[in-house]
Amino acid sequence: MKKFRVVIFAVPVVLGLAAYTFLGTRCANAFKPADEINSPKEKAILDISMKVLETFHYNPVAINDDYSHKVFDTYIKRTDYSKKIFLQSDIDEMKNKYYSDIDDEVKSETFDFFNREIDIVKQRVKDDRTYYTDILSRPFDFTAKENVELDPDKSGFPKDQNDMKEAWRKYLKYQVMVRFVDSKKEQDKNIADGKKDFTPKADSTMERESRNNLLKTENDIFDRLDKVDRDDRMSVYLNVVVGVFDPHTEFFAPAAKDDFDISMSGQLEGIGATLQEKDGYIKVTSIVTGSPCWKEGELKVNDLILKVAQGDKDPVDISGMRVDQAVKLIRGKKGTEVRLTVKKPDGSIVVIPLVRDVVILDETFAQSMIIDQGKKIGYIRLPSFYADFTKDKSAGHQCSDDVKAELLKLEDAKVTGVILDLRDNGGGSLSEVIKMMGLFIPDGPVVQVKSRDQGVTPYDDPDKGKIVYDGPLVVLINDNSASASEILAAAIQDYHRGVIIGSSSSSFGKGTVQNFYDLDRGLAKGSENLMPLGSLKVTIQKFYRVNGGSTQLRGVTPDIRLPGYYDYDEQGEKDLDYPLDWDQIPPAIYMMWKKEPDYNKLKNNSSSRVAASPEFTLIKEKSDQLKGEKDNTLKSLYLPDYQASRQAMEEANKKFKPLEDPIKGLNVYMLDVDKAALAGDTAKMARKNDAIDKMKKDPYISEGANVIRDMK
Repeated sequence: MKKFRVVIFAVPVVLGLAAYTFLGTRCANAFKPADEINSPKEKAILDISMKVLETFHYNPVAINDDYSHKVFDTYIKRTDYSKKIFLQSDIDEMKNKYYSDIDDEVKSETFDFFNREIDIVKQRVKDDRTYYTDILSRPFDFTAKENVELDPDKSGFPKDQNDMKEAWRKYLKYQVMVRFVDSKKEQDKNIADGKKDFTPKADSTMERESRNNLLKTENDIFDRLDKVDRDDRMSVYLNVVVGVFDPHTEFFAPAAKDDFDISMSGQLEGIGATLQEKDGYIKVTSIVTGSPCWKEGELKVNDLILKVAQGDKDPVDISGMRVDQAVKLIRGKKGTEVRLTVKKPDGSIVVIPLVRDVVILDETFAQSMIIDQGKKIGYIRLPSFYADFTKDKSAGHQCSDDVKAELLKLEDAKVTGVILDLRDNGGGSLSEVIKMMGLFIPDGPVVQVKSRDQGVTPYDDPDKGKIVYDGPLVVLINDNSASASEILAAAIQDYHRGVIIGSSSSSFGKGTVQNFYDLDRGLAKGSENLMPLGSLKVTIQKFYRVNGGSTQLRGVTPDIRLPGYYDYDEQGEKDLDYPLDWDQIPPAIYMMWKKEPDYNKLKNNSSSRVAASPEFTLIKEKSDQLKGEKDNTLKSLYLPDYQASRQAMEEANKKFKPLEDPIKGLNVYMLDVDKAALAGDTAKMARKNDAIDKMKKDPYISEGANVIRDMK
């Protein structure tokens, strides 16, 4: 195998799951026939991917019957999690024929199981469209006392077509009942308010409208499913084939790799508009401030893009096109022109020429605020450990540089401490987190990395002897703080450099490192016509704390644990398919921070405040309520019962309204230097003010500030 470029990622798990969220439930159940079956390109992708895994994966698995069983079970679950596609007879047929043969197919680069599954899905999706269309053509009887189970894990696959149609009937009846009750509540409110020019509707009319609205929704879903092609489904299948090695080894089709690079760098080359499919059209839903279309000014939110032309070439009609395919036409290299034929809300048609440029997604970058809660405290929100891995890095953002700049601004503002918020930060660049730790310590190891064949390598602070910030430090984490976030939190904890505060028992628990391999590099000469094949993200290493422990599976346990909304159901690496095991190695040599916090005092003080806090008391109660809702998946289809349960829930939720109010004594504002920089940019200023409003209602930020106050 050709050696590939080594760029180390500690990749957020959410990126790995995104494709499954889109294609692994309803969308993955669609089918669009391809011209070729077992094409040379598909065979090449599978062949090269398996060779890469055998050569580079940290812990390659044996390709045997056990592997085959895992691929089968996982692919069926991801294809039809809701159990609204396959019949039990379909599962039995495929299991009898393929359950122990997929390993042989992988070795021989064939796709018999995949092809048969597609044939079955094609027919079942056609059946489903017939079922819901027929069911929604007639009124529902809400006086019948029956129930529907909404948790697919508690149900088996329908045994036959009558059983499937009954499952659809109950599901659709529940959805219509929800819409019907919403309509009645809105009507009752209008009547109570004495709204003028309002004509009440009969229950039968509202029920019919609810059915028609749901029919439109289902038609939209199935119309989109019809556009999902073999390549899309093959991406899902390949992700299962390689994902049995571990949950962070993934196949990326070329377009998916482009999206990953954008998420890592926070920038793209294009026009700066967010698009979505709506009623067969591509609709503009937002405009990025500072982007080409924002500067040009004519393209607006709610415009419909009808055609796309590259410069003065003939335009391509994109009506009915999938949004990802439309994006391919609209995106392009900096300096090139794209001409959009646009339909305005008033019906007028205009052609808008735009010159593509680098679009900066500023909300993805680090930003700071000032918290005034008795003392002036700095706050930095870091959404991810982003880095620009494009060829031209001069114009890109590196998160370690951005956090350094924010720290210097906060120091100039004379803050008494800093809160670094890593909640929901899924990770990113390993090199960036190593550099970032160096902002808080003078020198020493940050993380230890173990390779499959090369042993353990410690990675030290590259900026030895220098430190940017040496004051009190709090790091906020939750169960979505993963990978690079866990490296930083663990290092801060092991050095006793600051205090880790968490709203869960631990962080996510992703302790592995991935590399990208360009599959085109594995092609034999003469096969260039198959390009591009895509990329494979491969787990090649595990990382360990400087104390020798792994964050894999166990994550980072906070020094101070605060109540969380989801205490009853914390999610993490342990809940993914086929994660690697936890282990430990000898500790590295490092020196503790000399100004070590008094952890016992800080923890005791925090516990006393939390016990007396109305916000955290409500959060505990909300967690209990959410657990009850999660467990109660059997819903009544008898209208009076449903209305009663809904009324009870709405009454119970009233007690949680104070959680939407600003917290007394928690003042948040912009730094003067940022306020001056944003002067005149009303869009960015509005987004900054929205962020401030949310911070003022955040009890975790408030308690983080209290802990900073106790540290002085």
